[in-house]
Amino acid sequence: MAEHSRIVLHRPHRWHVQEAGQGDTLLLIHGAGGATQSWRGLFPLLVQTHHVVAIDLPGQGFTQLGARQRCGLDHMAEDIASLATAQGWQPRAIIGHSAGAAVALRLAEIGTCPDGQVIGLNAALANFKGVAGWLFPALAKVLALAPFTAGAFAATATEATVRSLIAGTGSTLDPEGRALYLRLAQDRAHVDGTLAMMAQWRLDGLLARLPDLRARVTLIAAAGDRAVPPRTSHDAAARFADATVIDLPGLGHLAHEEAPEVVAGLIRDAL
Repeated sequence: MAEHSRIVLHRPHRWHVQEAGQGDTLLLIHGAGGATQSWRGLFPLLVQTHHVVAIDLPGQGFTQLGARQRCGLDHMAEDIASLATAQGWQPRAIIGHSAGAAVALRLAEIGTCPDGQVIGLNAALANFKGVAGWLFPALAKVLALAPFTAGAFAATATEATVRSLIAGTGSTLDPEGRALYLRLAQDRAHVDGTLAMMAQWRLDGLLARLPDLRARVTLIAAAGDRAVPPRTSHDAAARFADATVIDLPGLGHLAHEEAPEVVAGLIRDAL
């Protein structure tokens, strides 16, 4: 996917964007602690039929954080919406993984997706529980107040650390996938950006407005997800005006990395 990467300077951040394909636009939003690398299997499949845009969230992956206080849900959505407008992206659908699904819904709510379709992959539409990202949010809030801790975590992260974190999500990744997450875990700026996001994360407002959201929503819930249990998707779907839940057996929180062909098929069906 590196051949599709570019850097976009758009205030307040220095964005890393991956873009390819022709047709209707799909915007991909990764979850907390991830980056565009998490779409490495899905991206080339979706590009066969769509114009696909994937971004690194502020402070994560290769997106350089320009304003530390803008890592919460509302600010991130506002900044992504501004970027989309500047780039001329008009997504037919926004696809978000985990916490990225909440960002996708907020983007739809503020008009970034004209057709109002959101697809959530193991959508974290409840306050963080378990390993919904890299660390427990209460711990993240403490760590985010002490800048040296991001460096300490990055300096001590090992393959065993990453293997344990991934196992905690209920997923099994190949060596390439684990190596990419290890690279992120050893990147102080990425860890710092992830902690800042988790420390500023507030879902109460969005959750309260779910019944009023006009977006057409599809939630794909993997049965083996230990980070965001499938019940979370079913509970959230009951609050939408128009929502469908697709149960996916045999996979975990990183289902789109474990079985991209399967998830790509479900996305195409939903579209």
